[in-house]
Amino acid sequence: MIELKNLTKSFTIDGGEVHALQDINLTIEDGAIYGIIGMSGAGKSTLVRCINMLERPTSGKVLVNGRDMTALTPAQLRAARREITMIFQQFNLLMQRNCLKNICFPMELDGVPKAQAEKRAIELLELVGLPDKAKAFPAQLSGGQRQRIAIARALATQPKVLLCDEATSALDPNTTHSILQLVKEINQKMGITVVVITHQMSVVEEICSRVAILDGGKVVEEGPVAEIFANPKTNAARKLVYPGGMSGHGYSNDTPRIRVAFNGSNSTDRPLVAAMAVDCGVLLSVISADTSLLDGQVYGSMLLGLPRDKGQAAKALDYLRKFPGISVEEVQA
Repeated sequence: MIELKNLTKSFTIDGGEVHALQDINLTIEDGAIYGIIGMSGAGKSTLVRCINMLERPTSGKVLVNGRDMTALTPAQLRAARREITMIFQQFNLLMQRNCLKNICFPMELDGVPKAQAEKRAIELLELVGLPDKAKAFPAQLSGGQRQRIAIARALATQPKVLLCDEATSALDPNTTHSILQLVKEINQKMGITVVVITHQMSVVEEICSRVAILDGGKVVEEGPVAEIFANPKTNAARKLVYPGGMSGHGYSNDTPRIRVAFNGSNSTDRPLVAAMAVDCGVLLSVISADTSLLDGQVYGSMLLGLPRDKGQAAKALDYLRKFPGISVEEVQA
């Protein structure tokens, strides 16, 4: 279990103080895939670097399996870091070493005998789906293959926690999906706790069970991914969850509009806009829409333009608010 208690991190820059993290309190259960998401500058990377003490908190505690990481001696901290490994956006492979030797590197540092290290590395190459790349060098690999080698290297010391800092941000969508599926498979097979740092809600949606949303160095929302998707309560969460921004662009400012959020009810299988046209003769324009399946339920939202006629608009709102499985709110242009 990872527990962050009243975690604060400040930096002194040009004589002033910047509060990167402010009073963070989070609990990440063993074996979870936990997402930490926010826009650029929200404090995500600083937070993940505090978990393994690459950044030392200004105040507060980081507990991993009950051990206070902030209280460890340098030798104890080095030992603890073997159980908390990390993968990065830019892979950070050693370009002068082939893939097998890249994976062996952390085991060399631990004094593992060469034959044993190579045997483990070959097993990990099989696990990440690249058994034929042992002698290849990083420059000969695609971005997705490099990240797979980085994941194999991170697993070499048999860690209990895997930290992923924007690990798919440099990859195309198809490669991102394959890497996320690999991370999910590793989590399920090996029981490793995974902490995913990202600015992409699609990443959280695909593999995370819970998510914390950071904004300005603070946790503004935290909970099951499905709940956050269904009913984001803060502006920071809404900007991440809702497509096309808060109000939608490309439509005139005098177009009345509403946000319809789907909360997972099976009733969302029915085409909402078409149903309204048939049932009460009101036509709505779809400004933007994004829905997703999470655990077999539909979540997401649609931004709809209402008729300018107030009677028709009221009729539409009354119909929608009686429609099961959704929530409706008016949106300012």
